[in-house]
Amino acid sequence: MDYEKYFEGSLEELHEEGRYRYFADLERHNGAFPKATHHRRDGEENHDVTVWCSNDYLGMGQNAKVISAMHEALDKCGAGSGGTRNISGTNHYHVMLERELADLHGKESALLFTSGYVSNWAALSTLGSKLPNCLIVSDSWNHASMIEGIRHSRAEKALFKHNDPEDLNRILSDVDPDRPKMIVFESVYSMDGDIAPIDEICDVADAHNAITYLDEVHAVGMYGPRGAGIAEREGIMDRVTVIEGTLAKAFGVVGGYITSTSALCDFVRSHASGFIFTTALPPAVAAGARESIKHLKNSNTERETQRLRVAQLRAALDKAGIPHLPNESHIVPVMVGEANLCRAISDRLMDQYGVYVQPINYPTVARGTERLRFTPNPSHTEEDVDHLVNSLSEIWSQMGVKRVAA
Repeated sequence: MDYEKYFEGSLEELHEEGRYRYFADLERHNGAFPKATHHRRDGEENHDVTVWCSNDYLGMGQNAKVISAMHEALDKCGAGSGGTRNISGTNHYHVMLERELADLHGKESALLFTSGYVSNWAALSTLGSKLPNCLIVSDSWNHASMIEGIRHSRAEKALFKHNDPEDLNRILSDVDPDRPKMIVFESVYSMDGDIAPIDEICDVADAHNAITYLDEVHAVGMYGPRGAGIAEREGIMDRVTVIEGTLAKAFGVVGGYITSTSALCDFVRSHASGFIFTTALPPAVAAGARESIKHLKNSNTERETQRLRVAQLRAALDKAGIPHLPNESHIVPVMVGEANLCRAISDRLMDQYGVYVQPINYPTVARGTERLRFTPNPSHTEEDVDHLVNSLSEIWSQMGVKRVAA
């Protein structure tokens, strides 16, 4: 086999379909978020852009208290953790962060991982493989990390229709009441921005003696009086068995975690290869994440300003006739519907208007639903919103993209 020819041919197919992923080479400006310098590949002069698709939803990655906490830990402990959590890598900053996370979600315990992807993969694969004859019932729109964790567990899996408690109940009604069952779902779905009916799903879980595993990665920091997510906002954190989250989005740093009972967290800690055999997060990262969580437990300013920017952006898009998907969350998907066109709009925004938003194409979303996914930030100004929508409107006219009635 000609391996290089095979690799090149596969990549060429991605190019032809408009699905090849280009990584924008960005240099973020500390203290000036969401501004960044775009380092161009084509030899053209670098230029500054406004980032409109960051998962640093509240700009906490440049919060002064977070940065100060990281500097202090770096000066005190050095750069790395020094090992796995089992072999010299558990730093006191990890312990304090896990306590902070358990408190955030009203749980007995928390367990840190190196990313939200890893926390899903490790926890779900461990629970699914170790619970005897476990059936995992998963929302059909769940994230790739959850799908991979379930697949790796080799447990039997069933899919229920997206955000449909009735279909979930139908599936579980045919299952032995004594069989171990785990319902796996998200609170905020990242591409459409829709929100799960958590309370109703928990009702089904209670009726069928199932445990629940809720991914709140796009909700932690963003919702609830202390930023614990949708379950906190709805007052039902106690109904969810496992709440999983990330430190890399609204909290602005990096890492993932689960929170649950002491026994369940210790069970995962003792069996999950994705926890046991990897180097622990650097102490400075843990210190910064803890400071971010503490800040957002007590401050609603960032959340309130972010919601204002979302409302302003949606109103401006409506006025310009730019189609966007309605939802209750902070995610604003502008629908395009064709991969190459989506890429072309993104490129023109970057090159001609200094606006960076990444095109979202298949397989992240279904073919025909390609989009630009905007995430307004409290650091965006009203002028930023106006510039963005004016730029989109000009491009819609230049490229003949269909508008909707204003």
